[in-house]
Amino acid sequence: MHNIDRYYRLQSFYQAAFLFSKGMELVNIDKISNPKRATFVFVDSPNREDLLHAFSFGKENDQTTLIDARKLITAIRTLKEKLYQDNF
Repeated sequence: MHNIDRYYRLQSFYQAAFLFSKGMELVNIDKISNPKRATFVFVDSPNREDLLHAFSFGKENDQTTLIDARKLITAIRTLKEKLYQDNF
């Protein structure tokens, strides 16, 4: 039996791209529960809350929010590819 608290789910594509580019492990993209809105499922991490706070409220040039542009572009491309696949 899986512990549901092990996973973090969110629907924001850009937050998902941010977390993915920061190294969080994506385990699923749920498109079945709500076919009009995908849910990104990550293995939860102790620093996830800090990352999301920095994403939403971080100051410009804060080291927590800075990402190499290539990493972010790769994260966006990867998520889009997985989003439009029939099976994840």
